[in-house]
Amino acid sequence: MSNGQQPTHPVLDLSIDEVLTTTRNVRKRLDFSRPVPRSVIEECLTLALQAPNGSNNQGWEWIAVEDPAVRHALAELQRQALETFLEHAGPNPSVGTRIDVGRNERMAEIGGSVLYLLEHMQDAPVLVVPAVLTPGRLENANSFYQASTWGSILQAVWSFMLALRSRGLGSAWTTLQLWKERETAELLGIPYEDYTIAGVFPVAYTVGVDFKPAQRRPVDEVLHWDRW
Repeated sequence: MSNGQQPTHPVLDLSIDEVLTTTRNVRKRLDFSRPVPRSVIEECLTLALQAPNGSNNQGWEWIAVEDPAVRHALAELQRQALETFLEHAGPNPSVGTRIDVGRNERMAEIGGSVLYLLEHMQDAPVLVVPAVLTPGRLENANSFYQASTWGSILQAVWSFMLALRSRGLGSAWTTLQLWKERETAELLGIPYEDYTIAGVFPVAYTVGVDFKPAQRRPVDEVLHWDRW
């Protein structure tokens, strides 16, 4: 913990490099049967709030949803969001450089796990919904404001996922909900005109704690020195 505090919940015997390389989007290995104490959410979020953010404005707000009825409503909105996404993306959204640039060797397998989580989203003990202050919304903002805003919330979300991993929990970064963002904001009481939702993150203990590094292109294929 920060400020010299000791963690309340057991921490796995993992190096920093192991945490960084084995924190995955966990879908099929989320243990929906095991309760998640509020204290572990609070502990992981305390760590996450140390993440860098623009001008240290800390314009983030976090909703941790335990209520079963609200979790079911969020999950149903996410399933509706998939339909909306497919309407916009066309019949085969995996084709095209905007969505698949040909670097993922496990697209079909990942697609199956995405659908599995979509069916079971409501079963996660906690759904965490981060939002960031964006008066007037981001849709028409220039790239500077967009990058600054996303950079002021996504680093904290990733830190939250790293902290979960170190304590034997997992999550998955889901953004389908943003196709139904206004409805989600209304459900959770988020002021839609002033805050942008960054995603919905199911949180649960994982089935087993051994995870491998993911398939990635080697550094020498993606790193450019001085220019493209």
